[in-house]
Amino acid sequence: MAAAATLAAAARELVLRAGTSDMEEEEGPLGGGPGLQEPLQLGELDITSNEFILDEVDVHIQANLEDELVKEALKTGVDLRHYSKQVELELQQIEQKSIRDYIQESENIASLHNQITACDAVLERMEQMLGAFQSDLSSISSEIRTLQEQSGAMNIRLRNRQAVRGKLGELVDGLVVPSALVTAILEAPVTEPRFLEQLQELDAKAAAVREQEARGTAACADVRGVLDRLRVKAVTKIREFILQKIYSFRKPMTNYQIPQTALLKYRFFYQFLLGNERATAKEIRDEYVETLSKIYLSYYRSYLGRLMKVQYEEVAEKDDLMGVEDTAKKGFFSKPSLRSRNTIFTLGTRGSVISPTELEAPILVPHTAQRGEQRYPFEALFRSQHYALLDNSCREYLFICEFFVVSGPAAHDLFHAVMGRTLNMTLKHLESYLADCYDAIAVFLCIHIVLRFRNIAAKRDVPALDRYWEQVLALLWPRFELILEMNVQSVRSTDPQRLGGLDTRPHYITRRYAEFSSALVSINQTIPNERTIQLLGQLQVEVENFVLRVAAEFSSRKEQLVFLINNYDMMLGVLMERAADDSKEVESFQQLLNARTQEFIEELLSPPFGGLVAFVKEAEALIERGQAERLRGEEARVTQLIRGFGSSWKSSVESLSQDVMRSFTNFRNGTSIIQGALTQLIQLYHRFHRVLSQPQLRALPARAELINIHHLMVELKKHKPNF
Repeated sequence: MAAAATLAAAARELVLRAGTSDMEEEEGPLGGGPGLQEPLQLGELDITSNEFILDEVDVHIQANLEDELVKEALKTGVDLRHYSKQVELELQQIEQKSIRDYIQESENIASLHNQITACDAVLERMEQMLGAFQSDLSSISSEIRTLQEQSGAMNIRLRNRQAVRGKLGELVDGLVVPSALVTAILEAPVTEPRFLEQLQELDAKAAAVREQEARGTAACADVRGVLDRLRVKAVTKIREFILQKIYSFRKPMTNYQIPQTALLKYRFFYQFLLGNERATAKEIRDEYVETLSKIYLSYYRSYLGRLMKVQYEEVAEKDDLMGVEDTAKKGFFSKPSLRSRNTIFTLGTRGSVISPTELEAPILVPHTAQRGEQRYPFEALFRSQHYALLDNSCREYLFICEFFVVSGPAAHDLFHAVMGRTLNMTLKHLESYLADCYDAIAVFLCIHIVLRFRNIAAKRDVPALDRYWEQVLALLWPRFELILEMNVQSVRSTDPQRLGGLDTRPHYITRRYAEFSSALVSINQTIPNERTIQLLGQLQVEVENFVLRVAAEFSSRKEQLVFLINNYDMMLGVLMERAADDSKEVESFQQLLNARTQEFIEELLSPPFGGLVAFVKEAEALIERGQAERLRGEEARVTQLIRGFGSSWKSSVESLSQDVMRSFTNFRNGTSIIQGALTQLIQLYHRFHRVLSQPQLRALPARAELINIHHLMVELKKHKPNF
């Protein structure tokens, strides 16, 4: 239908352009017959005006001509006028039909119109209501903002009032003195828990009142008098209680640690005095220092005196040095009762005093030891004395820090005010004893006891004894070095000719050195000290020189070697038993022993097999220089050596074995030397075989008399001693 309308419009435009003036009759608007014929009123056409532009008409015509229906009509030669009328007729029919449809639906349209009108009225009323509601909401929003502002202001006022109430409550609570506090302070004994609780409350209130007075609070004047009276009453009761506890220390046979422990339960008493009555606090502290200082001094002076009565009666004197001659009067290794004699150069069981179990063992009880007739070396007494001192000092230092509320330098000063006299008395006693002490092992053990006790004090966090340990070590180290140097000098100045009869057995001076050195080395290994190692090195050099001087007193080299080997072996055995295998002393004596043993084996083989040894060395030298032809002139000598060895080697080996076993006190060492000698003999005979295998001596008839090397080895094994 749209295409038809377009075609009709195009047809009209074509008619206008063609200048057609006659118009067809048109039907009325209702299609009821021919309508009135009226001339087309076009008016005056002005084709030059902007109101009618032919170019635009051409565009529309061109667009319409592109329509498919128009193209089809033009192609078939349809008369456009007739076609236009047909289209107009169809449009009129459609229009009339549409009008009839509207007429049929007129009631519905009217009803719809009424409904639309009613809806417009309802919507208008809704619009009015919404407008009113919007206006109400605007007024409510302003009221809400007003309420919010009022609520914020009320909250600020509430918080301010609550803050004021809290401050006032705290102030009032801090100033008000409850009746329970008054009753407890005035009537309750100081040992009752409620007295302590109310005392803490009183202390808090007194502090609060002082703070408020500093701020100028007038209400403090109302309670100041009550608090002062309560404070005076509390101070009086506390002072009497603490002084009674301190005075109880003075009773004879009192274990002062019990009242000390009781005082710790009431340490707040002293804190209260310190904050409220410093003069009374100072009085109590001074009384405590004076009392405990005297108690400790009396206890340790008495204990030290009784302790020294159970020391060994026989102690080292200035003549009991390593290089002093061993006479009947000064026999260190004679057989006195070891139960009542302190050995000087032998450690024995004395080293156990620095073991962890013995170090912190209970202290010695002198009267118990006296009843049991027990005696102890000085280091055991020293350990007991200083362990008691360490234990009591640690306890006292911790008590002072906790009860008197001090730390750092203040605690150190207060501790020395209590223990200073006791420590000085102990130092003077030690200095006096060391002035006449010549027992180096005892002094060295005391040094290591102090080093360990110093570590224990550090673990217990008690630095107050650090200076005392340094003072003790300052007394012990110089004395130890002096005694060691005296022993070194005694060995250096020893004259072998004044030692009386000599034999090849280990000398008693070297035995003393071995025991003494192994003792110091085993002790020093636990906490090494370079100075000790240097002093032991000096002593070792002097002992080695001494052994060489004594060996030089023997006429034969064999006896000299036997003496050296016996002494080196004895010293090495003692050192290896006590000291570490990799110590310098062990390594040094092992080298000396090996060198002298090898020299002794050569000296031992020289008498029976000296000719064989000399020939083998000469022949090997000739062969090495390429002069083996000179061996042809040695046939007689070789024959004599072969027959001499075959006839005498068994008796020579037997004599050699017996000689070795007689010469050496250590059977194990003698066995080792015999084995070394037999091994060297087998090697010598094997070298002799190789020399005889040279072409110059291969045709020698005496070669048939050579002993088979394997047979020789089997026979020599029979001479190996078994122990």
